[in-house]
Amino acid sequence: MSLQQSAIFVAPSDLHGKGVFAARDIEVDEVIEVCPTLLFPKAQLEAMRQTVLDDYYFDWGDDGEWFAVCLGYGSLYNHSYTPNAEYGMDFEAETIDFYCIRPISAGEEILINYNGDADNQTKVWFEK
Repeated sequence: MSLQQSAIFVAPSDLHGKGVFAARDIEVDEVIEVCPTLLFPKAQLEAMRQTVLDDYYFDWGDDGEWFAVCLGYGSLYNHSYTPNAEYGMDFEAETIDFYCIRPISAGEEILINYNGDADNQTKVWFEK
């Protein structure tokens, strides 16, 4: 699919920096994006945390020995406690998959809960 036909695009966000937006209406349960990942052992996390990527990695796996950098637009989705999308990790395919959980209108920012569960109200790391 060419970018001109994509259902999503990146633009400045009123919430924070850049965000991912719907180029067309997106329906509930529709897959928004399947993002490949780059996996790194947790032993390398401290070095990565000294870079701009510190706020953009995902914990990975059941045993906590890895972290992932999400390619595509995956690291640009902004956080909300009332998200319109969720993500799931496909450990076998090594992807992070984003999908719609409530109707998203064209032009609307696509938001996820950084806690990994749409209903989780636990404060995230950047909130004081």
